[in-house]
Amino acid sequence: MLSPILKARLSSPLKVGNFEVNSRVLQSPLSGVTDLVFRRLVRRYAPDSMMYTEMVSATELHHVKQLPKIMEVDANERPISIQLFDCRPDFLAEAAQKAVAEGADTIDINMGCPVNKITKKGGGSSLLRQPLVAEAIVREVVNAVDVPVTIKTRIGWNHEEITILDFAKRMQDAGAQMITIHARTRAQGYNGNARWEWIGRVKEVLSIPVIANGDIFSVESAVQCLQLTGADGVMCSRGTLGYPFLVGEIDYFLKTGEKLPPPTPIQRLECAKQHLQALWEYKGDRGILQARKHMTWYAKGFVGAAELRAELSLIETVHQGVDLIDKTIEQLN
Repeated sequence: MLSPILKARLSSPLKVGNFEVNSRVLQSPLSGVTDLVFRRLVRRYAPDSMMYTEMVSATELHHVKQLPKIMEVDANERPISIQLFDCRPDFLAEAAQKAVAEGADTIDINMGCPVNKITKKGGGSSLLRQPLVAEAIVREVVNAVDVPVTIKTRIGWNHEEITILDFAKRMQDAGAQMITIHARTRAQGYNGNARWEWIGRVKEVLSIPVIANGDIFSVESAVQCLQLTGADGVMCSRGTLGYPFLVGEIDYFLKTGEKLPPPTPIQRLECAKQHLQALWEYKGDRGILQARKHMTWYAKGFVGAAELRAELSLIETVHQGVDLIDKTIEQLN
C-alpha cells in the first residue's frame, strides 16, 4: 500500500515543464518494440499515460528526406514523446524541431542506451562520461523547441563510476524538465538488480520530476520503488513485453488503490492475435518478422506455452500465427 503522503502527491498530474500528464506511469521507449502498433495496445489500458517512440537517430534524420516510420505518431495518441539520440548538439536540435512538427509533446534525449553500436559513436550512456557534451546538447535542444526537453539515463558507467548525482544536477541546470533514471550502470546492461536507492538520492537534490526505471514488473514492484525512492512516477520497460496491460494496471492502482484482475491466458492470447494482425497491416512482411519476438513474449504461463512459443517464433504469414493462437485458445477453453 502507498503511504498517505505519497498517495496524495501522486494523485495530482505530473508536470513536465508547461505540460501536464494525468498519469504517473510511463511506457518506456524500447528499440524494435514501441512502434505505433504497440503504443496503441498499451494506451488501450492506460489512456492517460505518456508513451515514447523507439529512439530515433538524429544523424539518420538529418540525412534522409522522409521521416522514418519509427518517428510516425498518430494525431490522436497524446501524450506522446519522441526520443532522440546522438552526440552532436546541432543535429539533435534540428531533429527535435522535426519531432515537434511531427506532434511530439516532449522531446526525450537518450543518454542511457548501453548498446555498443550507440555508445561507440558517442551517444546513449557514453554521454555519462561526457557531461559537458550532454549539457551542450540539452541547452541547444531547449533553445530549439518550445516543448519540454527531458532525458533518460543510467546511474553511471560502471560500479566505480556512479556519477548520476552530479550528472543529473548538470542536466537540470542545462534546462532539462524531467529526468528518468534506469537504476543500473552501463556495465550492468540489464543484469543484476536495479539500485533504486540512487534514484532516491537524485530526488533529494533535484527540483524537476524524477522518474524511476528498472525492475518495474508489477504493481507491487512499482509501489515498492515509489515508496523507497520518493520518485515522481515510474517508467515500465521490459515488464510490458508480451504484457501491454502493465502500465494500465499500475496506473489504475495509483489512482484507485485497487488492483485490477490480471488478464487470463486467453485474454493475453487474444491481445497477441490483435498485435500480430495490426503489425501485418502496418508493416506487411516485415511486420510478421517483427511479430515473432512479440508472439513468443505473449506465450507464457499456461499449458502448452512452450510448444506454442517455438511454433510462433517461425511463422511466415499472419494466417499461420492466427491459426496457432486460435488452436491454443480452443484447447484452453
